Parts: sequence; structure tokens; C-alpha cells
Amino acid sequence: MKILVIDDERAIRSILGEILTDEGYEVEAAEDGASGIKAALEGRFDVIFCDVKMPGMDGTEVLAKLRESGCESAVVMISGHADIETAVECIKNGAFDFISKPLELNRILITIKNATEKSNLVTKTHLLTKKAYGDRMIGESEQMKRIKEMVAKVAATPARVLVTGENGSGKELVARSIYEQSDRADRPYVEVNCAAIPSELIESELFGHEKGSFTSAVSRHKGKFEQADGGTLFLDEIGDMSLAAQAKVLRVLQENRFSRVGSDTEIKVDVRVIAATNKDLRGEIEQGRFREDLYHRISVIVINVPPLRERRSDIPLLVDYFVESICSGAAIPRKKFSPEAVRLLCDKPWKGNIRELRNVVERLLILGGDVITASDVNTLA
Repeated sequence: MKILVIDDERAIRSILGEILTDEGYEVEAAEDGASGIKAALEGRFDVIFCDVKMPGMDGTEVLAKLRESGCESAVVMISGHADIETAVECIKNGAFDFISKPLELNRILITIKNATEKSNLVTKTHLLTKKAYGDRMIGESEQMKRIKEMVAKVAATPARVLVTGENGSGKELVARSIYEQSDRADRPYVEVNCAAIPSELIESELFGHEKGSFTSAVSRHKGKFEQADGGTLFLDEIGDMSLAAQAKVLRVLQENRFSRVGSDTEIKVDVRVIAATNKDLRGEIEQGRFREDLYHRISVIVINVPPLRERRSDIPLLVDYFVESICSGAAIPRKKFSPEAVRLLCDKPWKGNIRELRNVVERLLILGGDVITASDVNTLA
């Protein structure tokens, strides 16, 4: 567990750091609000202790900025000038707890324990919400039935899976379905888009880094493999990963251990890897752009997701699903699609696959009439 201490008093930072380190926690410290916010947003801390009275930006401002930024860490406010009004205001604004100085060890440890339990409950709630309301694999075509059957078989095993298919075909949904049906469904699911991360940063993103290991490494960073420990790591567009990063991923898959950038200390992990790509990896191997040994490690099971044009019978079901999910999520009045409009949608080439279809349905719902007609499709799709 990682804990951040934000306090302008060196003695408090030192004492809290020593106590919590002795208790087995990983502790970092910041001497003011600005550096504390930066560390909190980069370091993914489980609990943050923040002093209320600090020069410059005080603790209440730090709390407000953390909540505005979407930080979900449990924030515990500490103060030597405690009063009921301040404590109530902090709790109302999203603080997990409020502790008065002088700090007591038992009080601190109990607070951390309670914060951890709440964090675990929130995580489980998010998972249940995603299962109940999240995107699903929609379709009753023969291709989709085969994929669903394979997902059900594969999910119950620890086998690594490679999901292939064109952009927008639903590879991410297949990966998440495997995770949600596995025995790791109550543990982390971490996604990495390998194509969206610059090659010089991919190793830091995957394996983490130590403070000072490179110019912008202002604090220790936990990488995706470490975040996914005990759960599932989804490496999307793995075909875009650099050869150097591929070599390190191969080592992790072989040995289940790695080192952060700038560190020689090895970290052991238990991670199930699901990978996806829109590239022909065998062709990439021939061109020297992808490691053959890594390919064999990630492709124990290969699931190919067909493009939408090869399963047109699923389009009416997808349209109904998108109407329901878009209207529910955006408070848009529900509209019906005429049979002629649906037939026109079924005949389109859909080079962007399901992603393109969803965008078109949303556009038609926003700009079309009370009933979506063939004319609406011809004009707007």
C-alpha cells in the first residue's frame, strides 16, 4: 500500500514516514500543497495524509483540487488547530477522515485500515456497476456465438489470449468479457493502449520508475504490471510496442518478475495478460518488427473478431442496444428506427466497424426526427 504525507513541518513528515514504513507501508512525502498535488496525481496513492494549515496552498485547497482532478485516494486531513467547523467542512468536501495533532499511532493505523476497506468496497462496486451497465458483446450471428463460446471456455483458465481484428471491431469487449468471467473478476483490470504511449515512455508506463531515474521522474511511479498484480493486464495494440519493451514484457511473462526503471530491485507479480492487435503479427515477425518468442507467449489462445461487414445480421441488435445505452446515458428521448432505416444501415460497408456504427446511431438520435427514417440515414449516416 502507498501512502503520501503532505505537511510543511519536516518533523511530522519524518515521524509519520518512519512509523508507517516500519508498519510495512510505502511512504512518500511532500512539503507543500502544490508538490503534494503533483505527487498525488502521478503516484496513485491509497491514502493521503494532508495538513490543514500550510503556507501558500492550505489543506482544504489541496483537498478541493484533488477531488476536482478525479483523484480517488482516501484523503485524511490532520491539524494542530482542530475545530468542529473545519472538520465538518473537510468531510463534506470529500475527506475520508479528520485527525487532530498530536498524532496517535493507533488512531493512524485504524484510519488506514478503514480507508483500505472502503477503497476495496468502492472497487467492487465499480466492478459490479460495469458488469450491470457496461458494454457487452452484442450479436447472435454464428461468428459471435463461436466467440462467446470460446470466451466462456478460456475465461475459466489462466491461459494468455491474443485477440485480433480490425480497429473498432470489439477486441476490447472480448478482453473484458474474458476478465469478467474469470476467477480474477474481483481483482484489478488494467488497460494499456500501447499505440498511444511514446516509445521512450512505454517502459516506464509498464514497469514504473524510481524518483530521479530520468529528468521528469519527480516521484516513484507504479507501472501497469504492478497495478495489475493479482488481476488482469490488457495490452491493447501490442503490435505497436517497441522491440526493447517487447523484450522486457517477454521476461515478465517468463519469470513473473521485473524491475522499475532506475532500480535493480526485482518485483514479483501474478498477472494474467490479454493482448490485442489490428496487425498481422506473423507479417510483423517476418519484417523484424515483432519478436517471435513473445508472439508464442501471448498467443496460447487466439480469438479473431470479424469485421461488422461479415456479420451484418448483428446490426439490428447493435442498433437497439446503442439506442438504449445512448438515450439512458445522455437523457436523449428514445426514438424508433423504421425497418427501411435499419435495412440501409445493414447495407453500409462500416469500415470503422462497431465504433463507426455507434457514432452514426448517436448522430441519428440527436439530429433525426421522432422516428428515424431511410431519409435520415441517407442524409446523416
